[in-house]
Amino acid sequence: MKHLFSLLVFVPIFTFSQNDLLAEIDSDSTGTQYESATFKGLKIVNFESTKLVADNQFTLVVSHRFGSLKNGIDTFFGLDDAVTRINFIFGISDGLNIGISRSSFLKIYESSIKYRLFRQEKNGFPFTIVGYNSILINTALDKANYPLLEFKHRVGYTTQILIARKMSTNLSVELAPTVFHDNFVVLDEQDNTQYALGVGGRYKLSKRWSVNADYGLHFNRADNSPFKNPFSIGIDLETGGHVFQMHFTNAEGMNTNSFLGQASGDWSDGNVYFGFNLSRRF
Repeated sequence: MKHLFSLLVFVPIFTFSQNDLLAEIDSDSTGTQYESATFKGLKIVNFESTKLVADNQFTLVVSHRFGSLKNGIDTFFGLDDAVTRINFIFGISDGLNIGISRSSFLKIYESSIKYRLFRQEKNGFPFTIVGYNSILINTALDKANYPLLEFKHRVGYTTQILIARKMSTNLSVELAPTVFHDNFVVLDEQDNTQYALGVGGRYKLSKRWSVNADYGLHFNRADNSPFKNPFSIGIDLETGGHVFQMHFTNAEGMNTNSFLGQASGDWSDGNVYFGFNLSRRF
């Protein structure tokens, strides 16, 4: 826990220093050329991508997950049930974003910071590396069910390093080593601090269309946990000022702690959710 707080405190300080260095690099007379459009969406599907909102731009992301397809016609294949997340993101600079969101899944409020550390260079440094940190508050926990509940039990944290490479004009891939911590976990056997590795990618089909997929490998899930590793696949459509992502996933929650720690669906029995992310720039 102590180490996690240290990351949350010192990473932003490091980021501002890094932004100054990047500004110098961008203006370097050697004319360094960087790879662009590694990802078009701010998310691959569930996992954050290395894309950031541009300097002084504001982006609204609306994410929606309908109910499980497994319920069939009784819920009109999930359309009767849904959870929504609304995320407001502002670009303080080209390499630094801040965000605030609210999700109807567990009534979670979350603030986040996303910052670019390195950019993939043409004929140079081979990766784009971006950091992501968030703090969330789970307001759905009910003191009537948990009499000893305190505010600290509602809090959770995420730290991620996003490492991406544009392999070709059409193919981009990403690794996302992740540490997340929930002060309250449902299972006594589950560690509060949990570790995972995200793997994702994008394959461009045309100028506006791509296929995206991501998977989260959880390393220390409790043996008796009912939750699964999240796997998601879908398509992206870019239309001018916004990106529309449509996908299927076995994770109903959309915050990192939720989809990595509490994905309840199972692809093997059709218990998956249809959803979308819609990003709009202003």
